[in-house]
Amino acid sequence: MTTRRKKLYEALTSTMRIDPNSYSALTNSPNRVQSLGYALAGWLYMLRHQKNTRIMALASIVVFVVALWLQIDFVGWAILVVAITGVWMAEFLNAAVEAVVNLASPEFHPMAKVAKDVAAAAVLLGAVASVIIGLLILGPPLLAKLSG
Repeated sequence: MTTRRKKLYEALTSTMRIDPNSYSALTNSPNRVQSLGYALAGWLYMLRHQKNTRIMALASIVVFVVALWLQIDFVGWAILVVAITGVWMAEFLNAAVEAVVNLASPEFHPMAKVAKDVAAAAVLLGAVASVIIGLLILGPPLLAKLSG
């Protein structure tokens, strides 16, 4: 193997060879039910401590109720679910980034601000795209239903 290929191989495979158990006393649980519990605990944390998540929950419910009322087809439903899920995931990852940055950098640091701002921008991007998708899918049938 040439030196160039060896370096490429090392770059591509180095991360997968890291054993997380060697670096942390807290590791993922091998118990799937327990792992699900951790995920639900994270979701409940978000609902309790992140105001935007409660707003997103209300908006998601409203979109689902309107889509049911408009009898959106399966493709429309699939697109709405993917768009809404994307925003939720971005919000969850944003909160995770904020928590890690706060832990790693309790004092103000310009790069900590960059990390938080970029994570927040991801949520904004997802939300704007989700609104556009919602308007494209729900808008025409809603206008038709309201106009007669």
